[in-house]
Amino acid sequence: MADITKKKVTEDTSPVVERFLRYKLVIQGRSPKTVEEYRLDLHTFFVYQIALRKMISPKSEEFEKITIECVDNNFIRDITTLDIMEFLVYMANERGNSTASRARKLSAIKTFFKYMVTTERVLEKNPAADIETPKRKNALPKYLTETESVNLLTTIMNDPEAKYKERDFCIVTLFLNCGMRLSELCGISLSDIDRDLRSLRVVGKGNKERIVYLNDACRDALRTYLDCRGKNLTDIKDPHALFLSRLGRRISNKTVQWLVYKYLEAAGLEYKHFSTHKLRHTAATLMYQEGGVDVLALKEILGHSQLSTTQIYTHIGDKKLEEAVSKNPLANIKSSNIRKTKKTTEEDE
Repeated sequence: MADITKKKVTEDTSPVVERFLRYKLVIQGRSPKTVEEYRLDLHTFFVYQIALRKMISPKSEEFEKITIECVDNNFIRDITTLDIMEFLVYMANERGNSTASRARKLSAIKTFFKYMVTTERVLEKNPAADIETPKRKNALPKYLTETESVNLLTTIMNDPEAKYKERDFCIVTLFLNCGMRLSELCGISLSDIDRDLRSLRVVGKGNKERIVYLNDACRDALRTYLDCRGKNLTDIKDPHALFLSRLGRRISNKTVQWLVYKYLEAAGLEYKHFSTHKLRHTAATLMYQEGGVDVLALKEILGHSQLSTTQIYTHIGDKKLEEAVSKNPLANIKSSNIRKTKKTTEEDE
């Protein structure tokens, strides 16, 4: 099955799905990005359910033409737990979805059916409620070392062809020092910044606002960028945005991702398969491991809602654990010492 474009998903919808999405956006105040993810996941789910009922092969051209306009209350009432499980199997075996991707889709499906039970009262029972979430692999986050981080920043400032190096340097500095999410950084407006450059306001997941405090490096980078923010721009279309694109608009997520990839490659770090989110991991790791920041403070800095999310950084190269192992009384027992001892004993005999 080819990937369905966002435009097609937006144009092809169901009144039931739209009511659910409006409820999440307006009533519950979920972010537009979260609601859009719900839309994409539910569209994929219902297309598969329609194909299942009409016995249409997911590999056929007919499958690509399926629309979800027919999804109404009666259609939803007929969906079973087995139907949902078959969809997850399909996403794993035929679409190659990762565990994390399947877990996200199942979460969207569970949330939708819960809405149909508790809010619209179309169903008496949630058919997805008892389906176990695919177990995710607890992979440790990748991050740059302090030396690699300095190398990345140096590469940006030494790039002779960069027209917006002050902007790019400021963006990467904020990532590495404050641990912001990509959407948070792109969403910063001039009015969000404290006059003394001591802090700024960002909007995180679930439209939750938090204050991010700035250190000397961030203040210096911001001052330098603000002094030349309008340089090389003939028409600023979004004067309120902090970071501007070459067209004078608020910089997009994709543009920031592209420039980070570009500088990582120039710094010889592309082999680590890094992304903007890995720079967030870098900030968190360096603050905890090198800066000695308390995990509870780190939770607030990163804007995590659960402490368990933050605690993953306590498992990365913990020096205290390394020291504890070195204090084991057997730490100095080496094979060379054992051989010497055995030889000496034989000579004594």
